Order: sequence, then structure tokens, then C-alpha cells
Amino acid sequence: MVEFLSKELREGLEAARKQGERRKPRLRVQVGEAVFPVLRFWHDGFVLDAALAPKLRGRVDVYEGSRHVFKCLIVASSEEGGEIICEFKTMTPVTDKPALDFWLDPVLPVGLLPKA
Repeated sequence: MVEFLSKELREGLEAARKQGERRKPRLRVQVGEAVFPVLRFWHDGFVLDAALAPKLRGRVDVYEGSRHVFKCLIVASSEEGGEIICEFKTMTPVTDKPALDFWLDPVLPVGLLPKA
């Protein structure tokens, strides 16, 4: 259906879509002190605005608001249509608890009853 629209109308729709994505970014990428809003995010990559962000490579931190969500290792980034498409190799969730270094029994008793 888009092919039936005039060129000016298609460009206007694309500009409005980009402006809407820029207005309310939920996720952001932090590299050192630099912060860039994420336009779209999927299981092995995300998209940044090319006017705001450089091509990235290496480890970056992904935040949702002020909450640290993921650590990602970007292996490739390319520019297409005013957007930088970053693909990552690993996406490690950040937790607030330390990692366990022992096996935890799933049928562990909740508590012990004293002898009566």
C-alpha cells in the first residue's frame, strides 16, 4: 500500500515515525559517559539514530530508565537509512544478587521443626 503513496507523503510519514520514536525512548545505551536512545530492540540487536550516535563496537550497557538491564557485546554495526543497526554477540542480564557458586537443591526444606 505504501507504493501507491506519493514520494512527499512517504517521506512525511517516515519523518513522523522517526520523530515519534525519538520522543519516547524507553531504552538507552551507555558507552562510557555517552548515552544514546534506542529506537528499536530485538533478541540479537538494536537500532540507534545515526544523527545522534556513532558506529559502536565492543561492550555497552543497556538501561531502561535508571535500571541497568543488560550488558551487550556489539560485534557489528552498519548504517542504513539514517539509522545505525547494531548486532550483538552476547546479551547478559544484570542482576542485583551475586552469582551462586554452589548447586541449590530445588526440594530444599523451607524450615526445620524443633523436637517436641
